[in-house]
Amino acid sequence: MSREASTEIDAAAANWAARLDANVISASDQAALDDWLAGDSRREGALWRARAVMALMVEPMPQTQTHRAPAKPDRRVLLGGMGLAAAVAAGVVLTPILSRQRYRTLVGEIRRVPLADGSMAAINTDTTLDIRFQKAERAVTLDQGEAWFQVAKDRARPFVVAAGDVRVQAVGTAFSVRRKSGGAEVRVTEGVVEVWSDKGAGKMRRRVAAGEQVFVSDQAGASSPVNRPLEMDRALSWREGQIVLDGDTIGAAAAEFNRYNNRKIVIVDPDLEGRTVIGWFRTNEPESFAQAVGVAHDASVKVGSDVIMLGGAG
Repeated sequence: MSREASTEIDAAAANWAARLDANVISASDQAALDDWLAGDSRREGALWRARAVMALMVEPMPQTQTHRAPAKPDRRVLLGGMGLAAAVAAGVVLTPILSRQRYRTLVGEIRRVPLADGSMAAINTDTTLDIRFQKAERAVTLDQGEAWFQVAKDRARPFVVAAGDVRVQAVGTAFSVRRKSGGAEVRVTEGVVEVWSDKGAGKMRRRVAAGEQVFVSDQAGASSPVNRPLEMDRALSWREGQIVLDGDTIGAAAAEFNRYNNRKIVIVDPDLEGRTVIGWFRTNEPESFAQAVGVAHDASVKVGSDVIMLGGAG
């Protein structure tokens, strides 16, 4: 594929700048803009310059013409003014984004990635992560899924993870965030983090220390942290591609395996769901788990191309 010309990038940036200035960006438009920015490292700067030109072109409207709507800037004027804007943009609009990284893991995929500030992220199955490092803040958005972060210390730039309305802030520590329905689950493995929600009563911040875990509701904020270090180790075993079960119900264990595999486990016998199971498995071994349950509980196992049927008499 041929590399996009800078003139084409500038033209697209001018269009986006005009739409942003007119405040006509929908949620789907914002997603398209994010994808466009992620497609080429030059696009962020082009949009920055275009918005700078837009800001430079804004003039106070004469008092005698307050009834008239201001004319929309012409795209050709925007493109022509970009050279001037490049020298002054930093003082006119937008806090510059020093670094941006975006990740999307597939079902069953687990990745460890270094971040631009020296931090490390382990990204779990079926996760979407957007990372933007700015001068005053290191901002991470977790749209879905789960990730564990080992954060490089930088007191001047707090590391803040947004998962829905939930916020988790750390400077130098290690913690995981899992997006769930109505909130997020936070586990701290090193140091201390602060958690809160951007909504209503949930805005009160709560500190969570190493060895503690907490559920933070989008609406109500954080519950009281609980100290369960052994449970935390098991819950984060996915970082090594493992699922460790210690008295979990078969129903909960099957749901965990289904997070990592396209071939899903279906429990046929409802009585089987509440029984408990102990064992160590790889995340990509749902058949081994089903066979172990079949032997331990005298249940039949039928392995198909799309589904594993578990239950019934052996």
